[in-house]
Amino acid sequence: MSNINESLSTLVGIDGAMCVALVDSRSGMILGQAGTGLDLDVAAAGNTEVMRAKQSTMKALGLKDTIDDILITLTTQYHIIRPLSANPSVFLYLVLESARSNLALARYKVAEIDRLLVL
Repeated sequence: MSNINESLSTLVGIDGAMCVALVDSRSGMILGQAGTGLDLDVAAAGNTEVMRAKQSTMKALGLKDTIDDILITLTTQYHIIRPLSANPSVFLYLVLESARSNLALARYKVAEIDRLLVL
């Protein structure tokens, strides 16, 4: 499963998934998207700042590690941000309804797509 659209369709098919995007963190631009429920252009730009802030903090702390994923829990939603292991300047962004989703399974599926996605 190396196709972007197929990969994003798989993720938006997860129980409780609202929308998903593949984002270039150098520019904040969306490379692909699926689903509805949020303004993904705004979310992509905002989460690019989240990625940059975390990377900057890790550098300032002298951490020689990589980000597996960033999880943001809201009252009614989960937001998963996962830099691609093959290209960390690109990240997957998945939004789920917390009442209808299985967070562990969603994180597993995002990691699986990360391994299979070829840009």
